[in-house]
Amino acid sequence: MTWMVIRLVLSLAFVGGVLWFAARLAKKRGLGSSGGLVEVVAHQRMGRASTVNVLRIGDRVLVVGATEQQVTLLAELDGEAVEATLAERAAAAPAEGRPAVALPAAGGALSGSVLDRGAWSGLVSQLRERTVRR
Repeated sequence: MTWMVIRLVLSLAFVGGVLWFAARLAKKRGLGSSGGLVEVVAHQRMGRASTVNVLRIGDRVLVVGATEQQVTLLAELDGEAVEATLAERAAAAPAEGRPAVALPAAGGALSGSVLDRGAWSGLVSQLRERTVRR
């Protein structure tokens, strides 16, 4: 019985070490990092294979339509107007009965790793968005 517990602990330590190593390797290669120049401000699915995305690239805000075959620039927006709209939506969300989503602070010791809470929260919210019937 004791030997099984020791094997279990060693196995878990090995798997944890592999995950830690993979996270460090991914961070060195720039995979999964959100510190890039392009930021997705909002996205909306329009059909099975088409979306409309609002992207912030530096100080420019672009509205882009994307399908499986191509990406098309639809419009360029004023960055200040987009920020004001996002602030209004965030303030109105609790008033409409929707729970306010607390975004994790950027950076931190686990940022970009498998244990990053923000990455998992984003994944869950995307899955909810894709599975909710409207």
